[in-house]
Formats: sequence, C-alpha cells, structure tokens
Amino acid sequence: MAIPTTPWDSAEHLKTEEDIQLYLEACLEESDDDPNLILHAFRVIARAKNMTPLAKDAGLTREGLDQALSPDGNPSFATVARIARALGYKLTVQLES
Repeated sequence: MAIPTTPWDSAEHLKTEEDIQLYLEACLEESDDDPNLILHAFRVIARAKNMTPLAKDAGLTREGLDQALSPDGNPSFATVARIARALGYKLTVQLES
C-alpha cells in the first residue's frame, strides 16, 4: 500500500521577510557556489512574494522574470542583481575568515 504524500512547496512556507531572508541565507550557504541553487531560491522567493509586482520592480516583464528564473534560464549577472534589488537585497562581497 502506497503512503499518501503531498508535494512540498517551499514558497508556501515563506510568510515573513525573516522567513525569506533565512531561506535565502540557507540556500547560499548550501549552494557550494552552484548558481542553479541560488536561482532556484530566487524563483521560490519570487513565487512567495508574487511574481508580477516583483517583475515590475526589477524592470522585467512577468514572462521575462519567469524565463530568467526557470530551470533553463541563464540570466545575466545584471538581471540577477536587479532581481535581488527588487527583492530588497543588496549584493555584497566579504572576505572569508
């Protein structure tokens, strides 16, 4: 007999800005410099926050944002930076200790 399951959707559990920040930080820490995991995190956050206004804030169309963050997307660094800024984040660099 099969065990009934339901699909997990991380976006459904990102209710607050703190939830979103902690999720993004965890993805960045676990990414091992894999840009696909970081783009996946942005995609999940975009769905949690509503993609249409986020696209507008990033200067993209809804379809453009969806394509940039799709598994087959290959957004430029400028697009990723605009999406991060639209989410309220500033990209920074720091030395590892």
